[in-house]
Amino acid sequence: MPTLLETRIRNRFRVQPNHANNLETLHGGNLMKWLDEVGAMAAMRFAGETCVTARVNELDFKRPIPVGETALVEAYVYDAGTTSVHVALRAWREDPRSGDLEETTSSSFTFVAVDDDGRPTSVPDLSVETDEGERLRDRALETTA
Repeated sequence: MPTLLETRIRNRFRVQPNHANNLETLHGGNLMKWLDEVGAMAAMRFAGETCVTARVNELDFKRPIPVGETALVEAYVYDAGTTSVHVALRAWREDPRSGDLEETTSSSFTFVAVDDDGRPTSVPDLSVETDEGERLRDRALETTA
């Protein structure tokens, strides 16, 4: 049975001019793509199957990420159904020189595990075995309630 912490993935993306909107900050669509990609990786790590996006449950943009900074994206599975996987997502702007972080975005996506024929397939139960895992799960459940 996979644990919450085993599904946790953090990935960094350098914000380049081709990722920017007219205000020279990261275009929201690019960030959504990165959230979807990292979220799918966490879901697949948990399910052991290909996972496809079924729903963006919420997506809150709190502040922009300027060109030249780094987007740090974190994803982890916080709950699961029969074939569905619920993934908490957050993003931060990171100064590449200092490592200073500021949260910019929070979200959760639902993915569905599919078999080789593209049909929904069952996923395992999620195990939360550490205090850190409990804290992350509680935070995700509070955000999505």
